[in-house]
Amino acid sequence: MDKNKLRDKLSKIKLIVFDVDGTMTDGRLYYSANGEELKRFSVRDGLGVILLHLAGFRTAIITSENSPIVTARAKKLNIKHVILGSRQKTIALTKLANELNIDFENIAFVGDDLNDLEVLKIVGFAACPQNAVSAVRAVADFVSTYDGGAGAIREIAEKILLSQNKSVSLPDNW
Repeated sequence: MDKNKLRDKLSKIKLIVFDVDGTMTDGRLYYSANGEELKRFSVRDGLGVILLHLAGFRTAIITSENSPIVTARAKKLNIKHVILGSRQKTIALTKLANELNIDFENIAFVGDDLNDLEVLKIVGFAACPQNAVSAVRAVADFVSTYDGGAGAIREIAEKILLSQNKSVSLPDNW
């Protein structure tokens, strides 16, 4: 994508919405002997979300999974809008956009797999990790140089912050 067109898209972003498995995580599910599901998140990606908040951006999660792990991670990162178990992400995003009074052109979405395709096509800025499926990479405005759960969220957050000339630092009490 042309740098000026990309900069224009990024300049309009107010809300960043994340899929979870394959974007905020490495997409692998770990199970204990007792059947407890575990997910691996990147601390650096988490700090990217915190930096977005400090700069005044809103964030949300829309995932097809219905996991208390996602709820716990969202709480830790202070992500206030969490939609679990969504099999129709475009409908979920439309409801969220209406609730927050935000146009699609002001929304970035980070996804990695086929169930994210339709959402990626309607938002103002579509992004994905390097290891997203080829159909997603084909529609993305930006493909991270990092895999999901390994720095992709942080890179995308920094790209949005830089595009809007928002420099933030952590408060002393962080």
